[in-house]
Amino acid sequence: MAQRLQELVGRAMIDPEFLEDLRRAPERLLAEFELSEDERAAVRQALDRLDSAPTQHAHEFRNALLRRVAT
Repeated sequence: MAQRLQELVGRAMIDPEFLEDLRRAPERLLAEFELSEDERAAVRQALDRLDSAPTQHAHEFRNALLRRVAT
């Protein structure tokens, strides 16, 4: 069964290895989740922001995705 955006966000929040894998190979991991193209784009945007500010943690990623999920 495919997973959804909320599950991806939750896992990224609690599993630093998953978040690091997502940062390194997003397409491979995103394929495991049932996401719309808009949701995939939001994840990619959040990852770009996270990569441009490497001192920030999963909190920034989570916030960016939570804003997307809430809209």
